[in-house]
Amino acid sequence: MTTDLLVIDADTHLTEPHDLWTSRAPAAYRERVPRVVDVDGTPTWSVDGIALQRASASSVVHRDGSRCRGTAFIGWTFDDAHLGAHDVDARLEVMDEIGVWAHIVYPNAAGFGGQRFGTLGDPALKNLCATIYNDAMAELQEQGGGRLFPMALLPWWDIRASVEEAQRAAALGLRGVNMTSDPQQGGAPDLGDRAWDPLWEVCADLGLPVNFHIGASETSLSWFGSSPWPSNGDDQKLAIGSAMMYLTNARVLANLIISGLLERHPRVNFVSVESGIGWIPFVLEALTHQLGETSPGALDHLSLSPLEYFRRQIYACYWFEKDDVAHTLELLGPDNVLFETDFPHPTCLYPDSMVAAAPGLAALSSEVQRKVLQDNASGLYGIPLPATGGRPRSS
Repeated sequence: MTTDLLVIDADTHLTEPHDLWTSRAPAAYRERVPRVVDVDGTPTWSVDGIALQRASASSVVHRDGSRCRGTAFIGWTFDDAHLGAHDVDARLEVMDEIGVWAHIVYPNAAGFGGQRFGTLGDPALKNLCATIYNDAMAELQEQGGGRLFPMALLPWWDIRASVEEAQRAAALGLRGVNMTSDPQQGGAPDLGDRAWDPLWEVCADLGLPVNFHIGASETSLSWFGSSPWPSNGDDQKLAIGSAMMYLTNARVLANLIISGLLERHPRVNFVSVESGIGWIPFVLEALTHQLGETSPGALDHLSLSPLEYFRRQIYACYWFEKDDVAHTLELLGPDNVLFETDFPHPTCLYPDSMVAAAPGLAALSSEVQRKVLQDNASGLYGIPLPATGGRPRSS
């Protein structure tokens, strides 16, 4: 691999400190915002008296630096997680160790698309949950010194509030927004509805990429549990569920293109996060076949082919793929693919992230390596790179 790059990891996660919301909430809301309570001896995230999920480590990297392979990490607590899962200084140390310059950061407790907050009944409380998270992420970004870039949660249950929060997030210095793929599950219009046009216009004007992480709605997350056959063991279910969930973003990509959303809003960039890239050429070709061969006239409202829309304004992240990366990039083009490690989640490349990535990158020219590992993400998220270049100091 080219060795003078500042690698930008386009998908990592934060294990939220238990006081992230309570330490920032107005006094009247401190017992209602997300907090960790004891439920039958298990630390549990609770909002307004509603139990959301176990307050787990959300990490397969143990405090001692070892990597868990299998399902034992599910029983870990916050204190079992590596400090780099939630502490800024420790995170930067991990990044230096593995040779990564910057991290794009996504949530855990709120759901990967903030979908868990949509189940709450009080609109003011729901909005507060999102704004406090974004305030905390702005603080994290500042502490990260130009190397940590969390994506803002939107109050997707309210279009007007989403527009206002996107504007506020940009003013806070955040570089993109994180969106659920299915707001209709919370009573809002689906994303193809023109009611969302004000949000897309604001994101275009402010240069905010719209990110769709896998598992960003109950529909997509349900694949994780429903894909494995019941007779499989826990480790087998984890493997099958994780692999199948990558493909849930195929429906997001298809809907973005065929709905005409990209046709109407050519300046907005969308990102498919933690989904891989190998399936994308097939899906784009399948869409072209379906629309051109089996549904005559269905393309009449579109001026570009699915592949052309992808190249114009869709990005995708990959990490584990090795055998066919060069061919996939040849089909898709080199300008819309990002690299990730998914630290510190079960499918992450830790501890030898760049060693694991090397086989997939080996067949790429140094110019394409630079785009995938550094330049594409830097341009998309507006991440400035030190003029000196070079890898982190301890790699």
